[in-house]
Amino acid sequence: MSSNRFARMLSLLTGLVGTSVVVALFATGAGASAGSTPAADCQPFGASPCLLPFPNNLFTRPDRSTPTGLRVHLPAGAMPVNTSGQRISVAEYDRNDGFSPGSAVVVHVPGLDNAQAFARTGAVSLANMGRAFAPGAPIVIIDQSTGRRQLIWSELDANASSPQNTDLLIHPGVDFLDGHTYVVALRNLRDASGHVIGAPAWFAKLRDGRRLPPALRAERGRYARIFAALARAGVRRSNLYEAWDFTVGSERSLTSRLLSIRNAAFAQLGDHNLADGKVQGRSPAFTIDSTGSLTPQLRDVKGTFSVPCYLVTCGATATTGFHYSSSRPDALPTQIPGNVATAPFECIIPASASPSHPARISLYGHGLLGSHAEIEATNVEAMSTEHNIVFCATDWWGLASGDTAFDAGAVKNLNLFPIAVDRLQQGVLNTLFLGRAMLNRHGFASNAAFQADGRAVIETSNLFYDGNSQGGIEGGLTTAVAPDFRRAVLGVSGMNYGNVLVTRSTDFAPFGAILYGSYPDSSMHPVILDLIQQLWDRGDPDGYAEFMTSHPLPDTPSHTVLMQIAYGDHQVSMYAAAVEARTIGAAVHEPALDPDRSRDRNLFFGVPAIHRYPYRGSAIVIWDAGPGLVAEPPLANLPPLDTPTNHDPHEFVRNTPAARVQKSDFLQPGGAVVDVCSGRPCHTYNYTP
Repeated sequence: MSSNRFARMLSLLTGLVGTSVVVALFATGAGASAGSTPAADCQPFGASPCLLPFPNNLFTRPDRSTPTGLRVHLPAGAMPVNTSGQRISVAEYDRNDGFSPGSAVVVHVPGLDNAQAFARTGAVSLANMGRAFAPGAPIVIIDQSTGRRQLIWSELDANASSPQNTDLLIHPGVDFLDGHTYVVALRNLRDASGHVIGAPAWFAKLRDGRRLPPALRAERGRYARIFAALARAGVRRSNLYEAWDFTVGSERSLTSRLLSIRNAAFAQLGDHNLADGKVQGRSPAFTIDSTGSLTPQLRDVKGTFSVPCYLVTCGATATTGFHYSSSRPDALPTQIPGNVATAPFECIIPASASPSHPARISLYGHGLLGSHAEIEATNVEAMSTEHNIVFCATDWWGLASGDTAFDAGAVKNLNLFPIAVDRLQQGVLNTLFLGRAMLNRHGFASNAAFQADGRAVIETSNLFYDGNSQGGIEGGLTTAVAPDFRRAVLGVSGMNYGNVLVTRSTDFAPFGAILYGSYPDSSMHPVILDLIQQLWDRGDPDGYAEFMTSHPLPDTPSHTVLMQIAYGDHQVSMYAAAVEARTIGAAVHEPALDPDRSRDRNLFFGVPAIHRYPYRGSAIVIWDAGPGLVAEPPLANLPPLDTPTNHDPHEFVRNTPAARVQKSDFLQPGGAVVDVCSGRPCHTYNYTP
């Protein structure tokens, strides 16, 4: 994110929460005060905070109408309250039939709240993810139906205000599978002195078969299944500190809203069969507003296009969510008659494009809180002119420049957050419609702005996708639901905003100041971020990654993805990218890193290596600017520090000519990943040892 945009965001949040609050938050962090969650409507176990451990099937109810047989049922009285007294509503959460596939498992263990205790426990961490499968691992997560161990890493929340407010966070190293139930088991946990931490009294009674108080008796059957699953996996019951289960939301729960509006919108064009891979029906309506020359090698075309709108009100700064015709929890968005969005677009056309040498066409995805105008960035222009590609971009509604004020307000009052997620999904639909206008021969190709001598200068047989930063993140989601392109490059990408990306990003500071100022109880911050992700999955690749490549969604083709990642990225964590790579089945370029990056030698644990080039599957390639420019990122859930000796490499990859060659070779029919690094780790243009 540019310094100018950061300054604008700081100015905005100062207006929202006040200068003194901003200064205090950045200086010291917030502690528990007004807005702390009351001990109301808690689970019966006497846990504190009430919602922990989370996620938890305790917070579900049976529902035969859902694919999982469950419906999320969060305790309304235990939901966090902000400093204005506004409690987070459970309504949107209770639409779900399970929890996020990228859930951070959050639990508070008194005594396991400091670095010494964590080390004494021998818990699996980012630096040693292989420990997740050790026979005596103190933290394990098991798929209840298969008995398989889940790849995980754990950490203590580095943002907590005190040990008493420090939670243990357990992250999936590869996303949990949709619809599956998982059992979490904690055992042989130790305090800073090395002493085993005793189990909570309520759990010891359940574990040891002792007489239960009335509030716990209803859990006896559930825990019988939990203990049986652990026994089958070889986890002894006798030394458990605590165990519980949770179920991941189904494919339908995660994706049905976006798929529904996609299918309905394309049907309005006359394409009722997205599964056949054929472009049928009309092009989206569009208007050309201007054409001109950006450089001697490039001209641009600006205009607008029309998209069916499924929000209550439409527009770049609208502040309403989806329209529903029913109050049922499984209802899908519907279009209010006549609701049509007008979205902007901009395309750049290289001078090399001609009727005899037509340019490839590709969507481009812009960065955080930006706009379609990012298509004029030097690196995008270079990619276009060097490789004869026409790029077109629109705004990512929900996370575009016009959304900045609303998004800041939504983290101040999280009851507004579902609106931002709904707008993100409409923004994806807008992007898909722009792609259809590019691909349909009656679309852009039929307009003089995209012609020379009356003939098209664009090749409309194949569409591709390229995006950076947020464009790489949201590009993953767009790829998972895209009917019109099969190959995508996700630059400096990742997934799982709430549980991994935001606390490890320098971009989060302005929004974090608002969020933590509004919900100041730091013991609740990890679960608040987890709650955010439960809804963000609808507009985050985390909810779609399982279906992005070789396991596609209904009426959607399979896709092949190239991820290009920056080592030590300050804005989009490379650790989130590694989780995404595992989840989509990508292979990694090896050697991934030089020996002087030995601390992160296990960054791609569990990701298969590419053994032969050209490689025709999905891949991840990490690019390093070298220790002379970029330091190792924190292993803790903290952002890197921007210093004179630790530069942010976020834009280095896209500005590296060799990386653009790799992208170009991939983004073509029959394309493949090629080794542009001569069998060595990949270095950016400015590599400094």
